[in-house]
This record gives sequence, C-alpha cells and structure tokens, in this order.
Amino acid sequence: MISETALLQSAALRSSVLERTDVLDRVKTLSLLPDGMHVTTAMVATYFTVTVEAIRALVHDHRAELEASGYQVLTGPELSDFKQLSGIRSHTRSLALFSRRAVLNVAMLLRDSEVARQVRVYLLDTEYLGRAQPVEGHLPPTDPTALDARIDQRITHILGRTVVPMFNALIETSSDHQRELIALRAGVQRIERRLRQHHARLQRLESPRKDRPLVGVMASMDAMNGREFEEHVAALLRRDGCTNVIVRGGSRDRGIDITALTADGRTLVVQCKRFAPHLSITSPEVQKFVGAAKVLHSSEVALFVATCPFTRDAQNIAAESGITAVHRGLLEEWSAGAPLTVLQ
Repeated sequence: MISETALLQSAALRSSVLERTDVLDRVKTLSLLPDGMHVTTAMVATYFTVTVEAIRALVHDHRAELEASGYQVLTGPELSDFKQLSGIRSHTRSLALFSRRAVLNVAMLLRDSEVARQVRVYLLDTEYLGRAQPVEGHLPPTDPTALDARIDQRITHILGRTVVPMFNALIETSSDHQRELIALRAGVQRIERRLRQHHARLQRLESPRKDRPLVGVMASMDAMNGREFEEHVAALLRRDGCTNVIVRGGSRDRGIDITALTADGRTLVVQCKRFAPHLSITSPEVQKFVGAAKVLHSSEVALFVATCPFTRDAQNIAAESGITAVHRGLLEEWSAGAPLTVLQ
C-alpha cells in the first residue's frame, strides 16, 4: 500500500493516482468556475484553507509537475475569451487556472493543510481498495465504499469465524507446535483488528460532518447561469412555503430579481448574485438593494442571496437595514434542506 510519505515525495506515485479526482468532493466540495472545469488560485486556497501565497509558493516549486496536471496561465486573447465565457470581473493581465487534476496534485504536495491531509488519507484508502480487487474477468468499476464493505465483511468473517477457531482447536490438540500456532493466531487476530479499524476509518471519512460541505451542492450552483440561479432560489422559496413566487430578473427588474409572499403572508423581495466564490458582495451593492427593497417595494422581508461571501461592511449594512444576507455558506445549508429562519 502506498504511504502518505511516499506520496509526498514521489512525483511518479502522484502521477499514478491523478485520475482519482472524485476524492476531492468526497472530502470537501470543490467549487468550479462556470466552465465547470477550472478553479483560480484563490479558489484553490479557499478549498485547502491556506493563503494564496502558500499556493503560489507551491506552484513556484513544482510548476512543471502542476502544468503536466493541467495548471495553466492565461494571457492576451485567451484570457479575454475566458473572462467573457466565465463572467469573471477582473482587470488582471494574466489568470492562473487549475484543473481538477491539478488541484488533486496540489493536495498531494501541500503539507500544511488539514484538508489536503484528509484528501491524501482518503485517496490512499480508496487506492488500496482499488488495487486489492481481482483483475480476472475484467470486472466493471465498483463503488469504493461498497467494495470496502464486501472485502472487510468477507475477510473479517473468515478470520473471526473460521481461521481463529481453527487455530484454537489446533492449539488444544497439538503439543509439538503450540507456541508457533499461538503466534500465528495472534498475527491473524491483529490483521482482523486492523481491517476493522480500516473500515471504521473509511466510515468516518464518508460520514457527514459539520465542517464538510455536502458534495455537489455549491458546485452545481457555480455551474448555473444567472437565470438558472434565480430559478433555483425561487424553487427554494416555494419549498419553504412561499407563495406567488415570481422571477423578475432582467434589465428592468429595478434591483429585484424575485418577489413573493412568505407562508404567513409577508411581502418578500430577493436579489440574486451568482458571483465566483473568490469575489465578495460589497457595501454599495447592499445599499443599492436596500433602496430597491425598502423604498421602491416596501417589502417586509428582503433577502440578498449570493454564491460568494459578503464583506464585513456589507454584512453590517444588511443587518442595520433589516436585510438578510444569504452568503455562500448559508446558501449551501439552505439548498441542502435547512430552512431560512426569516421565512418561518
């Protein structure tokens, strides 16, 4: 089985598992740009909970390897075309992009990140299971979790219910090789315990955790266009009992994308912003929405829903003005089924 140390030290080993990009979303949701293929340096830093400088330093030290995995820097016409396609609002003359393979490559190089360590642990566990399955008959790909359950249950059953009792019987009836048989039985029992620990470890990695976003929730929203995102928010409102939900997005929406009534009859207006996750909603944008929500529409409930964070000033203005700021984290929880308190 490949060790974590070997993975950190060997470029050849890292290259051999680069196709296992599915492990990224199993540990934490990797939000992509609207093209559904790339992330920026800032987005990589956010995923691994490190600084942008740490990612840049890693690229500096391992640039050739990362470029082979899909890292690239866009400039000139290529950058202009990409900005137009992805809706990125930036005046930079170059833009570094990471493919999912390149992000996984970063996870196998980044030492000072707990998220990267979890990715490596999960990767090594699933890679071990993949290598353990039989090659005869060209069996179709199997879900790692289901494969793990079958292997662990079958082997632990054989060891615990068959092999160990056999050793017990031999030890009782044999006097010439009793010491060797006891040593062998102890070895088998150690293997059984380690298999059970391995299974429990995978279950911990698979199980939901408060600090681990649900797989695919935000990634799907990041891939939406503006209208699709507005319809998604409208569907959430209907799910939570709102009525008369109307999507008004467009050039003449007067700062309001959705209007509705809450379940208890209060007037509701919503502003939707589908921005890249490394951007932020600023105070002028919130101030503009306050005017539209409170002055033009005299709403009783106002939601500013965004796929990115809010600056501190923007959050303060929203709180002072009675606006509910539905930032990226809260939006993820809402989309996953948790109701918004203000709608109840």
